[in-house]
Amino acid sequence: MLNLTENQETFSKQVPKNLLANVLYFIINVIIGLFLVPFFIDSLGVASYALVPLATSLTGYVNLVVQSLNTSVSRHLTIDLQRKEFEKANITFNTALFGTLGIILLMLPFVVLISYYAPLFFEIPTSQENAARILFLGVISSFLLRAWGSNFGVSLFAYNRLDLQNLVNAVNILVQVGLIILLFRFYSPSLVYIGLAYLIGASVAFILTIVFSRKINPYLKVNIKDFRRSKVNEITGMGGWVIINQIGSLLFLQIDLIVVNKLFGAVAGGEYSVVLTWSMMLRTIAGMLVGVLTPIILTYYAKERIDELINVSKSAVKFTGLAMALPIGYICGFAPQLLSLWIGPEFAKLSLLMVLMLSHLVINLPVTPLFAINVAYNKVRIPGIVTFFMGIGNFFLAVMIPYLTGWNYYGVALAGAIMLTLKNAFFTPWYATKVLEISKTTFVNSMLPGVVAMIITTVVSNLISNYLQISGIISLFIYGIILTIIYLLVVWKFGLKQLERQTAGSFIPIKIRSRLNLEVKCDQ
Repeated sequence: MLNLTENQETFSKQVPKNLLANVLYFIINVIIGLFLVPFFIDSLGVASYALVPLATSLTGYVNLVVQSLNTSVSRHLTIDLQRKEFEKANITFNTALFGTLGIILLMLPFVVLISYYAPLFFEIPTSQENAARILFLGVISSFLLRAWGSNFGVSLFAYNRLDLQNLVNAVNILVQVGLIILLFRFYSPSLVYIGLAYLIGASVAFILTIVFSRKINPYLKVNIKDFRRSKVNEITGMGGWVIINQIGSLLFLQIDLIVVNKLFGAVAGGEYSVVLTWSMMLRTIAGMLVGVLTPIILTYYAKERIDELINVSKSAVKFTGLAMALPIGYICGFAPQLLSLWIGPEFAKLSLLMVLMLSHLVINLPVTPLFAINVAYNKVRIPGIVTFFMGIGNFFLAVMIPYLTGWNYYGVALAGAIMLTLKNAFFTPWYATKVLEISKTTFVNSMLPGVVAMIITTVVSNLISNYLQISGIISLFIYGIILTIIYLLVVWKFGLKQLERQTAGSFIPIKIRSRLNLEVKCDQ
């Protein structure tokens, strides 16, 4: 169960609050995401809209080094703080803070060059070239600012205050969207304003992160004298392999949009981006669930409570799979209706693309809690190498399948589904069991219920869409509610064991739990 013992009762009590904050942040993301795509398409057109997700995908490459080092810093700093070794924590914090600042300053000239020459690399309408340059510069710079600010945000992670992290993220996205709408309405729709809004939103979030960090963790002080070159080697030793892993991940998750833009043009890139919005939304849901448990896994490791770490990891994989099966099955089953009602009947043709891009996520998202095990044990070299080479394989497959078959961007989506599933269905769960020295089938068994649930949900949703009248968004919403209620009842009754029900109940706030008369026996 979620028992961190000693004086950490508040840590475990924070879990329901974090989950609630994640749900609220996700709802904000869904509402804004579903609103922005048709808003951008109506205001800018499909070809110009395609540049927005293209610019944000490039941030993954520019932000690669900084984010990878932050993963390593999170691990070291969480362990230092949980063990109350504040002097070591300050050295880790300041080494990371000033080290990443130096890296960002070195990267800025490359950011300018990438932004300026973007029209040479990508299919961009001639009239939008200068606006695209400013868009790329603003979006990439905003992500670098957030990345540096995440050094302060590590304190929130270490003390399990993910609710405050989500508040910062919510403010960032609300400022962005608010400014975009205002500038579009009062002036004119332009890619320039999107880049500007991203940068201003990141600046507000940066300031808010510092304020929360100082409030939650007064032990860390900004002091360049605590910068240690010796500590750099310790951080980058792990961070270097995380970088390799991140490069491979980007070749899985971000390269497809670039390939589609280069091979099939800006309009095809815009259509692909429409479906990619749903994929990113589902990844956000999974991140919401996994984000609650990652600090707990690192803390169990710091406290050397390995049995609890294993149990939480198994539950995390199963819960994530069952939680993701419902929205994935629903979206795949109702894909033509969702696309038609969302952005227009002419986009219903993308329903097959949606099924290709989303169905495999029921395997590839539940394994994400296992990545925290690799980080906790500092076993990131082998996963980094495997992810890197399979990512390269994904790139070549994404080019070859459309070339050999003529399947257009459907071939690109199929390549990603094949390579990512091969990696996460076999290597990722196996390697986690190797690190923990437990049965090789432990996590695979935890994944299977989600796969079965997704297939059943897809079939049922498809039958409803084919045989029942769906006249508008209201009827689609009503069918979704009915399906959700039935799904939750069936999963709670037949999909979870008694201990798993107790664990699931521990994520529900105490007041709500008592009203629902849920018996949840948590170790004290």
